[in-house]
Amino acid sequence: MIALRNQSECGGLRAAGRAAARVLASLKGLVTPGVTTAELDVASLEFMAGEACVSAFRGYRGFPGNICVSVNEEVVHGIGGSRRLQVGDIVKLDVGVLKAGWIGDTAATVCVGGVSECAVRLLAVTEKALQAGIKCARHGTRLGDLGAEIQAGVEGAGFSVVREFVGHGVGRSLHEEPQVPNFGKRGTGVKLKAGMVLAIEPMVNVGGAAVRVLADDWTVVTRDGSLSAHFEHTVLVGHGDAEILTVC
Repeated sequence: MIALRNQSECGGLRAAGRAAARVLASLKGLVTPGVTTAELDVASLEFMAGEACVSAFRGYRGFPGNICVSVNEEVVHGIGGSRRLQVGDIVKLDVGVLKAGWIGDTAATVCVGGVSECAVRLLAVTEKALQAGIKCARHGTRLGDLGAEIQAGVEGAGFSVVREFVGHGVGRSLHEEPQVPNFGKRGTGVKLKAGMVLAIEPMVNVGGAAVRVLADDWTVVTRDGSLSAHFEHTVLVGHGDAEILTVC
């Protein structure tokens, strides 16, 4: 069942979304050469406490981190550890919070110092794909249209869209219906309705779309070792433009 949120529920989701956005913004400021991914994970706890929220990721299906920190060829679900960031890295920060019973979920890819021209272009294409998906998230649009719009922009730029991991509904649980693929066929799929809340999150690879999961059973990497980028917003579907909930 796909929930349609009322005004009161949307208020809770807005508060959670703003909290997640502020935590992410604070974490971005810590991304510098020499910082470990574990230090970013630990810092997120202080930022969440300041927003009166807790991690929605920690313990979810056994996940051991507070946020997901994924570097370079790591696509999503990276676990903070001893790895130190280096100039030229790109770091995906994925933040999910629980505030007063509601979820806020957002992500961004951040450069560590100067990065390659390819990496700059990858980030620009991925963020543009997210914005294209958000523009499609309105009453009456089908999920296939939204996915096709993201896919067209990514593949038109010569990159590939990850297929195994997709966006999702957001509410009181981290992952709710419907699934929100970053690929699709126009005119197909669930018809969106005002009141739906969706996490739209394109994951884009420089090389092929294939991925694999490392031995930690969480970290997803590109199968060919190519760079990957990830951006995400939680949005409220309306009759006009969607409202982005994960903004400060």
